[in-house]
Amino acid sequence: MTKLIALDFGVFHGIGPLGNNVGSGIDIFSTFISSAVGLMTLIAIIWFVFSFITGAIGIITSGGDKNGLESAKKKITTGIVGLVVTILAIFIIRLIGFLLGIDILNIGSLFSKIQL
Repeated sequence: MTKLIALDFGVFHGIGPLGNNVGSGIDIFSTFISSAVGLMTLIAIIWFVFSFITGAIGIITSGGDKNGLESAKKKITTGIVGLVVTILAIFIIRLIGFLLGIDILNIGSLFSKIQL
């Protein structure tokens, strides 16, 4: 039983850029949030392209069917609205941060201003 305590399992450093133990936890958290926002924006752009292409194919293949044409138009409209909402959300967050004098999307600088 005492031999289990004496075992050295090493040190776990994590995986990828978040596993880098240089810097503070605030820097790691800031990197994580920045990556998450970038990933969500990329997913929104890919979803828009997918919706646009499937809507365009739906318009082409509708063959005069009004229901098929309306469904395809709805797909394209939904994709455009989703992309615009994503871009506006980032713009509004940046605008609020500019008006308040803080960079909300850069969490590292935000926490450094809060620290004493």
